[in-house]
Amino acid sequence: MKAIFIINNNQYMANVGDTINVEKLNLKIGETITSKKVLMICKNKNSIIGKPFLKKEYVSAKIKSHNKKKKINIIKFKRRKHYKKKQGHRQKYTMIKIIKISNNTGI
Repeated sequence: MKAIFIINNNQYMANVGDTINVEKLNLKIGETITSKKVLMICKNKNSIIGKPFLKKEYVSAKIKSHNKKKKINIIKFKRRKHYKKKQGHRQKYTMIKIIKISNNTGI
């Protein structure tokens, strides 16, 4: 069973048991998060689409870890003007594991 849901204003698609990376959540490791903003649920060839959300459905996930992504370098440069700026950035993210996708609509 797949679900498309929203966490932190970003859409994610996952199955039960999948591990996905979402933007940093201010929760402790081991806590459970529930998203009631489910846009769509698919099981085999059947699917239910919300308008915009499904009312009775939810997705539960458990927080596994907090990490940083690989560093990216930002370089700004203007030729012949003696202007060069170098900056680095590492985006923080939270790794979550999908525990349960509710099936109250009965597909």
